[in-house]
Amino acid sequence: MRLVAAVLTLAAWPLCAQEPAAAPPAAASDPKAVALAQEVLAALGGAEAWNATRFLRFDFAVERPGAPGFSRAHTWDKWTGAYRLEGKTREGQAFRVVMNLNDKQGQAWLDGKALEGEELKKRLEGAHAAWVNDTYWLLMPFKLLDPGVTLALAGEATGQGGATLDKLLLTFAGVGLTPKDKYWVFVNRATKQVERWEYVLGGRDEPPTGWDWKGWKTHGRIQLAPERLGKDGAKIHFPVLEVMDAVPEGTFAAQ
Repeated sequence: MRLVAAVLTLAAWPLCAQEPAAAPPAAASDPKAVALAQEVLAALGGAEAWNATRFLRFDFAVERPGAPGFSRAHTWDKWTGAYRLEGKTREGQAFRVVMNLNDKQGQAWLDGKALEGEELKKRLEGAHAAWVNDTYWLLMPFKLLDPGVTLALAGEATGQGGATLDKLLLTFAGVGLTPKDKYWVFVNRATKQVERWEYVLGGRDEPPTGWDWKGWKTHGRIQLAPERLGKDGAKIHFPVLEVMDAVPEGTFAAQ
């Protein structure tokens, strides 16, 4: 499944538990691009609302016509780094990981069996990589002003209904799992909402891959969009998407 492979290699940098949403921009960033990113953050609810958001519960799901579906379930305490991941392997085995993202320590189970040694290490590393990838698909607009991100304006485009879209180019300096990636973020000039993104991974010389962002609505104190629509009917979406003030007791317990 090429789509799943692309999803699993698309990288972001860690969203640290205590990290503010509006960090100082990279010195090389275009001030006008920084100003646009600040307007995007304000439209999403603002830095204060993002920093006050604690628990996120979401399913990351991939669909492609004629191919098996794929999903995994995340629960994340953004303040402490506590994290739970559940899903199935390609072989259909159920897995569960409970860890802290700050020190990457935790426990994991495969078909109910506790893992140890190298198996545990690989499962924890895989869970961290899944979190990096899947949270960026969900939360990228909140990360525009992160340290290591260089922003530039890249022209205009036309969106749905003839809307004018401003294009932000994101490049990275020393951050992320694949810092050679490039992203173009298409921002509706009137609403400041992200309507689309395109990316080229790993510095490759190839046309960008694009996805439309759909369904913006309020979750807790912030705005989130649950759908990414690609070409040929491909879809990445978040069928479960909740912002919570508390989670059930034992969610992050080693059990």
